[in-house]
Amino acid sequence: MPLGAVLGGSAMAVWGSRGLSCPARLLLGVPRAAAGWSSGLRPRQSGLRTVNVISRNIGTAADYSVSYKELRGLLKSQTTHIDVREKWEIEQVGKIPGSINIPLGEVVEALQMNSKDFKRRYNQDMPTKSDHLVFSCMAGVRSKKALDIAMSLGFSRVQHYAGGFEEWAKYELPEEKK
Repeated sequence: MPLGAVLGGSAMAVWGSRGLSCPARLLLGVPRAAAGWSSGLRPRQSGLRTVNVISRNIGTAADYSVSYKELRGLLKSQTTHIDVREKWEIEQVGKIPGSINIPLGEVVEALQMNSKDFKRRYNQDMPTKSDHLVFSCMAGVRSKKALDIAMSLGFSRVQHYAGGFEEWAKYELPEEKK
């Protein structure tokens, strides 16, 4: 059962100056240390703005999902494709060609970076809030979480590939492992 249904349909978890709140930390699977807590259980200070990370009830899941065929077409366009799997996963099984690897735990920070820092870290231009973004992962769970984060940060043209790399690999050979 989705967390939103358990909490009455309008659950929100927050990333703010005190780090990632417990519901969001659990939802994203982020360890306490990475969620903004230093040793001794003191919150670390952060310059990141507050973000609602659980999707709002605007549209249906289908509105934000792309199929394998749609993703193939989008890869030929100006769409920015972000793979939110961990680096080791990509090294182990490969990636969808043209995707940028930004692990889920880095998405909040990455989408708030200045363009020079983003370019230096990911070797790609920083997407604008009006650019078309498509997130993917292994099976669609983390990419949906990344979509929710991007929407909360004000990105307006976001989708995710619900089939993930698992589905992609059934149809295509992955880009060479690095």
